[in-house]
Amino acid sequence: MSEAFSAAALALFFIGLYCIVTRRNMIKTVLGIEIMTSAVDLNFMSYASSGGASDPLGTSIVIVSISVGAAIAALALSMVIAVYRKTGSVDVRELRRLKW
Repeated sequence: MSEAFSAAALALFFIGLYCIVTRRNMIKTVLGIEIMTSAVDLNFMSYASSGGASDPLGTSIVIVSISVGAAIAALALSMVIAVYRKTGSVDVRELRRLKW
């Protein structure tokens, strides 16, 4: 069963990486980062519960990772809103206009 979770985590990781590399929309980039974080959490939980019972340390690390990921997503989306207010676009290429 752990192999199936690892395969799903690998697929999610590559979906997130594809989203980061190919998209120029900052919101989609943030979503790609969150998908990659979820993939890492899933992989961590699959290895933490590979012995039959779930390891409390692995579970607590994943819970902390989820909360830190939520804070990072909120910060990144607030930065996207600030860039949109400044440039009128959420395109990554528009960040060049924000030079000092």
